[in-house]
Amino acid sequence: LAGRAAQAIYGRVRAAVGETLTPETLNAASDASLRAAGLSANKLASLRDLSAKVLDGTVVLTRTSARSDEELIAQLVTVRGIGRWTAEMYLMFQLRRLDVWPVDDLGVRQGYALAWQLEPAPTPKQLDPLGDRFRPYRSIAARYCWAAVPLLRPGSTQPTLR
Repeated sequence: LAGRAAQAIYGRVRAAVGETLTPETLNAASDASLRAAGLSANKLASLRDLSAKVLDGTVVLTRTSARSDEELIAQLVTVRGIGRWTAEMYLMFQLRRLDVWPVDDLGVRQGYALAWQLEPAPTPKQLDPLGDRFRPYRSIAARYCWAAVPLLRPGSTQPTLR
């Protein structure tokens, strides 16, 4: 979703469930009210699955988790609609993990190619070992790769950081 559309839907979902968005308040809201807020059937099914898995303990969402990145990713991808890329974005932007290397992200691959003057951009399999030199700060290197795309692509001048 585009940022503005996502923000609008998020605001309407919060209005539908009350001020506090939790698995419990989401479960209490009707499908009709959440669909009216702008959730597609697939997004609603994903949120229902995530809520159920948080409530039954299958997925634990805490900022202070001592679990490894791979353990967290393995938990998150059990949720309908959450794949590895989404789990990695959660680790980077919500948990603020410093050593995530999202090789499936097109922006990271393109930015890496621009910064290191590679043609064509590396595949995810090729990019994976190229991140080793940035350990334990691969998340920061990924952010620089994202910023490199608008900075280094011909005709662009403004970086867009996620």
